[in-house]
Amino acid sequence: MDVTGLVEKTLTGLGYELVDLEVSGRGLMRVLLDKPEGITLDDCERVSHQLTRLFTVEGVDYDRLEVSSPGLDRPLKKEADFVRFHGSKAQLKLRMPQAGRKNFTGILGEVRNGVLQLDVDGNQVSIELSNLDKARLVPTF
Repeated sequence: MDVTGLVEKTLTGLGYELVDLEVSGRGLMRVLLDKPEGITLDDCERVSHQLTRLFTVEGVDYDRLEVSSPGLDRPLKKEADFVRFHGSKAQLKLRMPQAGRKNFTGILGEVRNGVLQLDVDGNQVSIELSNLDKARLVPTF
């Protein structure tokens, strides 16, 4: 069963975006959701109740469900995330080293043909999205 697809379809129907779905070995299912105007506690409660009912009907096995906003250090998962947060500061970890490095922090630039332009201290670095292990926004205060 494609739990991610099931959750994504349900959230989209409710007007939310699935940012990330984590399933741990101990039965914890963590759902991070977002919407343009931000996430409130009521949103989390609404989605939690809806997913609990859905999982019961669909027979999805889990012990604990956590539903929350992605936070200020929001994970970037899809190409659309990089486009949406163009101009924001982000921290990236690569699967395979590039120029002898796996970790980069810089300002998100344009994405073209699956390649992200990242401004690292004034230097443009081209990073293939397929080589990303993790990417998160860096909160600025």
